[in-house]
Amino acid sequence: MLAKLRISKLVSSSLPRRIYERRFLVTHNAFSNSEESPESPELPSWIKDFLSNKPSSSNPISDDEDFVIPSLASWVETQKLGREEASPGNVAKKPIEYIDKVSDFLNKKEASHEDIVKELTGCDVVVSESLVLQVLRRFSNGWNQAYGFFTWAKSQTGYKHSSHAYNVMVDVLGKCRNFDLMWALVDEMKSESSELVTLDTMSKVMRRLAKSGKYSEAVDAFLEMERKYDVGTDTNAMNSLMDALVKENSIEHAHEVFLKLFDTVKPDSRTFNILIHGFCKARRFDDARTMMDLMKVSGFGLDVVTYTSFVEGYCREGDFRKVNEILEEMQEKGVKPNVVTYTIVMHSLGKARQVAEALGVYEKMKDDGCVPDAKFYSSLIHILSKTGRFKDAVEIFEDMTKQGVSRDVLVYNTMISSAVHHSRDEMALRLLKRMEEEEEELCSPNVETYAPLLKMCCQKKKIKLLGVLLHHMVRNDVSIDVATYILLIRGLCMSGKVEVACLFFEEAMRKGMVPRDSTCKMLVEELEKKGMGEAKLKIQSLVQSKVMTKSQSPLPVA
Repeated sequence: MLAKLRISKLVSSSLPRRIYERRFLVTHNAFSNSEESPESPELPSWIKDFLSNKPSSSNPISDDEDFVIPSLASWVETQKLGREEASPGNVAKKPIEYIDKVSDFLNKKEASHEDIVKELTGCDVVVSESLVLQVLRRFSNGWNQAYGFFTWAKSQTGYKHSSHAYNVMVDVLGKCRNFDLMWALVDEMKSESSELVTLDTMSKVMRRLAKSGKYSEAVDAFLEMERKYDVGTDTNAMNSLMDALVKENSIEHAHEVFLKLFDTVKPDSRTFNILIHGFCKARRFDDARTMMDLMKVSGFGLDVVTYTSFVEGYCREGDFRKVNEILEEMQEKGVKPNVVTYTIVMHSLGKARQVAEALGVYEKMKDDGCVPDAKFYSSLIHILSKTGRFKDAVEIFEDMTKQGVSRDVLVYNTMISSAVHHSRDEMALRLLKRMEEEEEELCSPNVETYAPLLKMCCQKKKIKLLGVLLHHMVRNDVSIDVATYILLIRGLCMSGKVEVACLFFEEAMRKGMVPRDSTCKMLVEELEKKGMGEAKLKIQSLVQSKVMTKSQSPLPVA
């Protein structure tokens, strides 16, 4: 009730911004002691200790200390003691000693996956499925290391890959666009057991092909999977293919599949909703209406998912008159909007800076008896933060659990990004700490959690903290992707830390992640400005070597 009252006050308030008098005094609150005074130049020791997992030190840490990327750093060894002494409730479920040993082997040097298999013969660990899955998470953006370990693990006595482990490896290879090896692994699964290749396997294959723009190959994978892998091409399978195509912006291919299979694979309501969503996403509303008519003729009722696709499409257009017409049509047809519908409308109104109208969506939700969820709160926090009402966003964040809505990683990510946006750096780090204290597994940090924190470090030249955060990512099995490397390289170049930017560029290239041309150009230009001719030649040589092998490389260029 308290949270509902506060949100209602936000809607009805006549002031442009309310000033809350409440003070957050509870020790576990992420926002305590950070609202009334500016950030201190040196971050508190508890933050350094938490992030680095080592005992407190009275010696000040300079932001300009020599920087070494965590995967190559010798100082990582000094932090193992802290990890081994971690509380049982926090990380006891993870085979920490084994994951560290494996990571040490995989990070030793650049090598082919065949060489990695040979190197791992000296790795004294007991292989389990939990260890395999953790390694694949930690190296999900480095197929060479992941596949090398996966191959070696398969040969270990007493261990056999499950279908789930195979599927995760298939997904890693597809994510890294090594499609030849991905298909070879699927064939290996078939040869191992006829039951290993499932619809889940082929859905991952089709989605990764579609995400890479290989739409025809995704369709071919579907058409061949029954003959080659005994995976049935039923309605669920067709929906999986069409959903992948629509999400990756090819409604044309999805529609072709629908027409081609209409007489052989019976569509269901989800089939039609996927196509309607795709047409609305492509702003082809007349085609979406035609599909609605066909859906009704085929005996399926129009539901909230159907109408929400139109709501989302018109919201993207910024045509709120049409949005209201759809909502009125829903009311006439007796179809109630759900929390997804309301969240889309509120977020779009907020993005259009129609804040009063956006907050008014909550009142409409209450009238309809619709209960907010975590995504709704995340959107509300984002709107309040972007419009300068950060303290209000803090209130909403703190009160949401009193309404029985658990915070998830999206809510935390939104709050961390908001804190960084409002220069509450210490607050953002406290939130990262608080995520680990949450009991819910839904609050495990991901790459989006760290992005605003890393950007903040680059902008403010907090190089030591940057290194510690990167190590914290590794400890949480968060794999650095090409977008994060680009963020780091560009951010460090703009902050004058070109030497550190070079380290990240070389690390990205070593892992086969090729930054886009504009990022390479920026780095080369900054090196030229600083008169670092030797480093410039080295970067240009790396770029040239990748250009020459680009047509052969399976890895993404972003």
